[in-house]
Amino acid sequence: MNFAEKAAKLFNKDVSLPSFKTGDTVSVHVKVKEGEKERIQIFKGNVIKVQGSGVGRSFTVRKMSGQFGVERTWPMQSPAIDKIDLIARGKVRRSKIFYLRDLKGRAARIKSEMVIEAKGVKSKGKKAKKAETPVTASAPEKTEPKATEEKTNS
Repeated sequence: MNFAEKAAKLFNKDVSLPSFKTGDTVSVHVKVKEGEKERIQIFKGNVIKVQGSGVGRSFTVRKMSGQFGVERTWPMQSPAIDKIDLIARGKVRRSKIFYLRDLKGRAARIKSEMVIEAKGVKSKGKKAKKAETPVTASAPEKTEPKATEEKTNS
């Protein structure tokens, strides 16, 4: 570890971000400061590139706003990022998918599968593994009503 990495480790916060790659759909919660007030703005789109390593790692997200494409690039360690939610895993064959800039409409779609989180365990939508032991549903057994003692009027 060189001096620059040691210094960056001291000053940067330890951020736990989900692991995502190019082609994934993410929503980035960005802190926006307007005057004295600060609010969270969500930027949802496809990751078109991830570059760098270590502290200098950054990523670019592209979304369509009306008929215009909007791209934003953030460093992974940016204090402006509140959190990142992984929405869908995309299936792409390139590490940088700049060809999306030229495509419009349905042609610009990426094959993807939804990411489902259940109690801290991430699983993928339709391709999730089935349980090892099959659960069989059986009809409830009929039980005889309890015999009650009849009261005799004497």
